[in-house]
Amino acid sequence: MITLSSDFGSPYPAAMKGVISQWTDARLIDVSHDLPRQDLRQSAFWLRETLPYFPPAVHLAVIDPGVGTDRDAVVIRAGGHALVGPDNGVLLPAARALGGESVEIFRVETRDETAEGTDRTHWPPRLASSTFHGRDVFAPTAARVHEIGTDGLDDDDAFTRHDGYESLRFPEPVVSESAATGTILAVDDFGNAISNVPASFVDGAFGGAIQVNDETAPLARSYAHVEAGQRLVTVGSHGNLELAVNQGRGTDAFGLDAGDDVHFALGSRS
Repeated sequence: MITLSSDFGSPYPAAMKGVISQWTDARLIDVSHDLPRQDLRQSAFWLRETLPYFPPAVHLAVIDPGVGTDRDAVVIRAGGHALVGPDNGVLLPAARALGGESVEIFRVETRDETAEGTDRTHWPPRLASSTFHGRDVFAPTAARVHEIGTDGLDDDDAFTRHDGYESLRFPEPVVSESAATGTILAVDDFGNAISNVPASFVDGAFGGAIQVNDETAPLARSYAHVEAGQRLVTVGSHGNLELAVNQGRGTDAFGLDAGDDVHFALGSRS
């Protein structure tokens, strides 16, 4: 199985699938090709929250604002999975979710020769374009890893251990008994603003009110526990506090977007 994720929209993912199909008849699963454009942190969040639900697989993920520069291509071996993509940190949170801190990272060597035509079965990969490494580097690499297995990374000269990789970690919230300051990590297509403040902060105290920056909103168990159009704070499926509107957009109602800081405060607890 090979999963594919990118910020490409359409039709670029089809070219990557075509290249992979030159190598293997592996099952291909699209995770999303509408990840936030060139946004490494939000994309890394969605990969971390999605990929652990798959059985061991090869995960190809291309969010690559540095394409065409000297950034490396990498394969990460983690918990029986392999993650393939650019060395810009976007793969690391998902890799740690799959394999803990003991992930192994390999640099992918490419040939200096230019690829011609549509054949991408040469190995190591050759570059045909400085702007579409998803097709020319990452797709054949994902197919190669699928064919040799994660153990085969140690025996293929195109893969070398890589210690100088780019890392990416999410900010940690500051939490006390009655207040928490965090960051909006991501916004989903419904406009729900997902923070990094854990559910444990509210300790299941639904039905009351919670302060969000300078405003107050209901702390509700789910969206439909308030009237349509009403703001709320809930615990989302990712286990963190989430700012939402029942049948509306929390980002608009609270004036917050990905990357913004957010402060929560609870009333006194008996």
